[in-house]
This record gives sequence, structure tokens and C-alpha cells, in this order.
Amino acid sequence: MVVTGGAEVCDDSNYDRKKEQKAFDDSKAGVKGLVDTGVTKVPRMFMPPPHLRGALDAKKIQCSVPVIDLDGVGYNPQRCKEIIDKVRQASETWGFFQVINHGIPLSIMEEMKDGVRRFFELDVEVKKQFYARDGQTRFRYISNFDLYNAPFANWRDTSFCVMAPDPPKQEELPIVLRDIQLEYTKQVIRLGSSLFKVLSEALGLNPNHLEEMGCADGLSVLCHYYPPCPEPELTLGTSKHSDNDFLTVLLQDQIGGLQVLYQDQWVDVPPVPGALVVNIGDLLQASLSLSNISVVEFGFRHPG
Repeated sequence: MVVTGGAEVCDDSNYDRKKEQKAFDDSKAGVKGLVDTGVTKVPRMFMPPPHLRGALDAKKIQCSVPVIDLDGVGYNPQRCKEIIDKVRQASETWGFFQVINHGIPLSIMEEMKDGVRRFFELDVEVKKQFYARDGQTRFRYISNFDLYNAPFANWRDTSFCVMAPDPPKQEELPIVLRDIQLEYTKQVIRLGSSLFKVLSEALGLNPNHLEEMGCADGLSVLCHYYPPCPEPELTLGTSKHSDNDFLTVLLQDQIGGLQVLYQDQWVDVPPVPGALVVNIGDLLQASLSLSNISVVEFGFRHPG
């Protein structure tokens, strides 16, 4: 990297991207490992190429993602109708909304976040046993699934585990995360069932339609960890994308950084205490040819 006239210019003459990627991958230490070494500059592989850098500085508008109170869903007919109407409107306009009073205790949500932190802050030699780029292990930890294919790497580490319909054995999960991931999964499966019923009715269908289609049969848990970044203006925690699933239920921490592309401009999704973020995925849209459901793309800007 060289500086010319106050602007950063990439010098490609001696840069070997594949070598940098392989060295990073072989370390099995992830982005957290870079931070632990005291890195003060963002490595080149994490920087978007010039034609994609506009995403870092995209104009934002002041607008709020809908927050829907689920209190009364399933047993209060009048409240159910109100909730269904709000979900329909949010889905058609945003494809994305937050829910409160969803039935998952705050203590379980906080413990899930704590468990994720405990895992990613383990000694690197302990974490390495879970590091895998293939899908042969039930629980795996990785940094950037698309490391070798994406135009740039994201500043994050991730764990992944398929929890349903065939749950892992307890011993296949890290002990620091085991109990809470199993409990949180049970809670999210229950919430998912309620959400699919509401979405079915919002589409004018039988309440059980989406579950009978198999939309609720599987559940995967991805946990993202965003270590402190020395130059957050030069990279992203999560690139612009949409989710290729039926439904995503996202538990944010209080740091923030989540953004949604709405009317061709980025909108911040600030954390709401006790709330979960719900995104209607690509598969649900495709399965029902939901032309009336908004396509959502979102990213995570690292707050530093």
C-alpha cells in the first residue's frame, strides 16, 4: 500500500492475495487471532476493491425498521389480526422486521450471546479443533466461508451447526456453548412455528400452510463474532447479501452495525432491548412466488 497525494493507492506489483489467504486460513486463528497479535493495519485481503468501496460510504436515510409486538399471538383473536396485518405490511414494504414479546426469555438471549463470546475468546489452540472448511463436522468454526472466492474477506469469525431436524450429540458441541445453544435452539424452533403461522395467514393461507410445506423442518445456527478493528473504515463485518433460507431470526448484541437496503439506500437497524430481527429469506419468496414480498439485502458495518 502506498500513499499518493493524500489517497491510498494499491501497489499490486508484489502482492500475492492467494498466499495471504492461505497463510490466514492455515493459522486457524481467524480474525480474532490477528487482533490478538496486535495488528494495527487491516490486511489487504479484507479491503474491498476500488469498484466496491462505495458500499462503505453509501448514503443512509433516517427511517425505522418496523418493530412488532407479538404479545397475544396464538390466543387473542383481535391481537392476532393486528399482528398479522403488521407482519403483512412489514413484509411487503421491508421483507424485514423486529419482534418483541416473542416468548424467549431475556436471560436466555443474554446467555446465548455470552456463550458465543466465551467460545470465540477461547485459547486459539482449543478453538483449532473445531476449525473446518468442509462440512464433515457437526459444529465448525471458520472465518469467511467464501474466503477464496469473495472479492474481499469480512472482518469476522463464524461458528455453524445444523441443529434440526437431526440435532448434534452434546459432545459434538463446545462445552462453553453447549447447554445454551441447545436451549436457545428449542426456543427459536417454537418461535419459528408461531412466525410461520402468522406469515401463512398474512398471505391469506391456512395457518399451517408454511409448516406443512416443510419450511420449519430444519434449523441452522450461525454465530458471528466481530473482533475490534484497527481501521473499521477500510472493511466490513458482513458484506451486502440476502439470506438463502426460509426465515432468519437474528439476535443482535448492543453494539449495532446492522444495515438494511431500503429504497436503494442503507438504513441502520439499531438494537432494541429484548428484540429479535426477522428476515424473510430467498427460499420462502421463491417457494411461494412472493412478488408482493420485499427482497431484502443487508450488511454489517463494523463500528470499530
